[in-house]
Amino acid sequence: MPSLEAERSAERAGDQLKQKSVQLRTWRLLFVHEHCGDFGGAEANISLAAGELRRRGHAVGLLYERGTTRNEQRWREVFNPCVQLPAHGKLDLLKDTLHEFRPHLVYLHKLADVELIEVLLQAGVPLVRMVHDHSLVCLRSYKYNYFTREICHRPASLFCLFPCLASFQRNTTGTLPLQWASYTGKRREINLTKTCDALVVYSEYQKQELERNGFTASQIQICVPVRPASHPSPASSFGPQNVLLYVGQIIRGKGVDVLLEALAKVKVPFVCNIVGGGNHQAYCERLCVQLKLNDRVRFWGYVPPAQLESFYLEASAFLMSSLWPEPFGMSGPEAMRYGLPVVAFDAGGIREWLKDGENGFLVPWKDADAFAGRVEELLCEKSLARRMGLRGQEWVKQYDPVRQIDGLEALFSRLIQGANSGLGQRSAEAGLIGV
Repeated sequence: MPSLEAERSAERAGDQLKQKSVQLRTWRLLFVHEHCGDFGGAEANISLAAGELRRRGHAVGLLYERGTTRNEQRWREVFNPCVQLPAHGKLDLLKDTLHEFRPHLVYLHKLADVELIEVLLQAGVPLVRMVHDHSLVCLRSYKYNYFTREICHRPASLFCLFPCLASFQRNTTGTLPLQWASYTGKRREINLTKTCDALVVYSEYQKQELERNGFTASQIQICVPVRPASHPSPASSFGPQNVLLYVGQIIRGKGVDVLLEALAKVKVPFVCNIVGGGNHQAYCERLCVQLKLNDRVRFWGYVPPAQLESFYLEASAFLMSSLWPEPFGMSGPEAMRYGLPVVAFDAGGIREWLKDGENGFLVPWKDADAFAGRVEELLCEKSLARRMGLRGQEWVKQYDPVRQIDGLEALFSRLIQGANSGLGQRSAEAGLIGV
């Protein structure tokens, strides 16, 4: 066993290393998330941020609960350490990782285990939480009524229990069809998150949602999750064939069923490619047959990002049918890179980048007739579609990924320097892990 003096000497050496790293503006940043590997928008954001921060000289580590089987090895090459928390003993492993990695800052992403969050808050270093979706303030996580699909604008309250009945959730892992979600546990998570040093969100819409739930505006920073372009994206050719494109998950909140209902109303010839998968796909494929669209709509399933470009280049318009309030809706700006106009329902943060009549059409929520009309307008007037698409291609350049990470890095710098100088009150009062 090491002597007490040896332990103190090691701690002093670690503190000196920590101080030197801060002075050199290179930090050890610990990401904490439920997944390792590609899965959805949250994972794309994490991968982008971690890769760029590492390129700038910072060390990035990852604690996660489960893998995704998609590009996990690439993640392991970016994150060092990359540690999976076990089903049993996760608190001990979390504390051990904090002690060994000695992060200057913890960057918390999606994590439902409030005991883990409490340990992270007690680590004695700044903690920033990235709020990717509505799960922090909504028991069901998607902020719309399960039956009517109407968007909810209420803060978390007893209304969630009744009449919303949000505590009853579909059980996707057990034998019973339903499982119980604790409102008390959700309130505890919200209150813990309010003590974080800062929160990061995708949009003004999300910021307002958090303010509605009692968060302080000055605590929240907007950072748009834009991937870097590997090369200047070519624009679609807008060829004579009327090709429409949807890229995203096929889950109920994404409204692919309503998209199909709208497409059934389009009178001009078209072909629609639907790229992505999810638990609503089988239902949508059956609906496609019922609406007699199976000769015009093709479901491609998951397509690797490297192979998506060909789909964008042959399309004349990009379709977004989300009914849940999108925190941002990154698939639309992704399509704009290729000069495509976007048609989308007015849901959540989409209106912050989709300007009706300029870079596409913003359609009243769930109005399938209006959606069909706008799609038909773009297919009949390719010159209009091209003009809108080129405006979008120019407009999306403002979401420069380097500038977004600059803002994130500046936030981290302020918090780390503040904690190092003793100005970080929460961090100074904690320190229970001794990192």
